[in-house]
Amino acid sequence: MTISSLSARRRHLTSFEKCYAVACQLRDTTGADQFVVRTDNPLQPFRVSRHQPIEPETILALVA
Repeated sequence: MTISSLSARRRHLTSFEKCYAVACQLRDTTGADQFVVRTDNPLQPFRVSRHQPIEPETILALVA
């Protein structure tokens, strides 16, 4: 499955911008730094984590 085969709503919900917004909210709520990470999963191309990712994930942003 590729990202282009996903619905427009799913593409919006799994966008970098949405993930970054969640990271900012978590940073404000918890006070802990948050990483925005690129994954190899087409259904979840980005995720937020308090911990540095391991390969093959890539850090795209650090919300500190």
